[in-house]
Amino acid sequence: MSDFLAGVIWFTLACYGVAMLMGLTRALIGPTAQDRVVGVDFMSLVGALVIVVVSIRYDSWMSLAAALLVALFGYVGVSATAKFLLRGEIIE
Repeated sequence: MSDFLAGVIWFTLACYGVAMLMGLTRALIGPTAQDRVVGVDFMSLVGALVIVVVSIRYDSWMSLAAALLVALFGYVGVSATAKFLLRGEIIE
């Protein structure tokens, strides 16, 4: 791997770390429950992106399935939470 690509990967991971802190801040001190759900959704998306970048760094394509699962579980969790906040029940 070239030095340029290694530097870009570390810069990307640092930016994702800052984004994760911003999402954590929104999830912890969000004024409403909807803001907290958006913060958790954002953190799951950034977590999936971190897994993708790390898999590129270590040339491990098997971990892309893990990133897909993190994104899928994040989507399902946020959808269930949004439905609960909207209607008060998940299963009708």
